[in-house]
Amino acid sequence: MLFRRPFKPLDGGGYRVKLGAPERAAVRDLCVELRALVVANDAAAARLFPPAFRDDEEASAAFDELVRDDLEAQRVAAFDTVEATLEADVLDEEQAAAWCGALNDARLVLGERLGVTEELYENGIPREDPRARELAFYAWLTWLQGELVEALSSRL
Repeated sequence: MLFRRPFKPLDGGGYRVKLGAPERAAVRDLCVELRALVVANDAAAARLFPPAFRDDEEASAAFDELVRDDLEAQRVAAFDTVEATLEADVLDEEQAAAWCGALNDARLVLGERLGVTEELYENGIPREDPRARELAFYAWLTWLQGELVEALSSRL
């Protein structure tokens, strides 16, 4: 079986995207769900906005008041970019960066929901674990983001 890289840097700039329809649909669904969570300020998206100061709630609240709207807008813009370019065969640098950010956000939220830890993968996931399918999806997201990071970093 040949290994297929989902993102490939192109000589003239940009990145070739090779994802099948089911993969693209999964990414689309994630972006739709994450946008809704972020815009609704849902607790499920809290991992995307951690406290700036763990030991000082007041300072964290002040910081959050200053930056939260901008951070939220940046995340929503990244989700919008991914959705707008989902059927594209080539991404430019800015679009690829938006994909990378959106995939990272998806991993953070899903990982938090599933209780992902380093120990979980070190010990292996039993097939009877009720989270096995979701953890496999999480692993796929991790791989997909890693492939994109590798493609982006090839230009550094």
